[in-house]
Amino acid sequence: MSSTLDAQHEENVFAIPAADAGASLIYPLQVSALRKGGHVLLKSHPCKISTMTTAKPGKHGHAKVNIEGYDIFTHQKFADFGPAHQNVEVPVLRRREYQLLNVDNDDKFLSLFSYEDGETKDDLKLPEGEVGEKVERLWKGGKRDLVVTVMAAMGNEMVVEVRDNARD
Repeated sequence: MSSTLDAQHEENVFAIPAADAGASLIYPLQVSALRKGGHVLLKSHPCKISTMTTAKPGKHGHAKVNIEGYDIFTHQKFADFGPAHQNVEVPVLRRREYQLLNVDNDDKFLSLFSYEDGETKDDLKLPEGEVGEKVERLWKGGKRDLVVTVMAAMGNEMVVEVRDNARD
């Protein structure tokens, strides 16, 4: 009889997926609270707001806001338009500083040391553009006390700044 109950019990068992206890990737904010230089999701891209223009309320009663911004990772331009009273999604941004341990010459991946938890991070590639060129120039120039700032949003990460810690 015990084996019959066990078999029935196994049929009714289901798996509960593990949940992430971390914070949400976005939060709501009223459009009227946004400001130039702030951040917002435009067409599902985390963007820094470059311009905002407001049209006065018309005969239907609501002010309209035109928002333009640039994706914080790709620098691609996006725009959106809507009522000033509606809520929009704002990305949760996180900035962390790491000690630069190494720049791989072949595949351009960075080896970083976290001041917060003492762990190493080896999954970020040298960014393209001005920041990446500065990292490479300082590293090749023999600077070994470099600190990089990594910005994270919406599951993406990128080095956004580098400084020579020896000079500070």
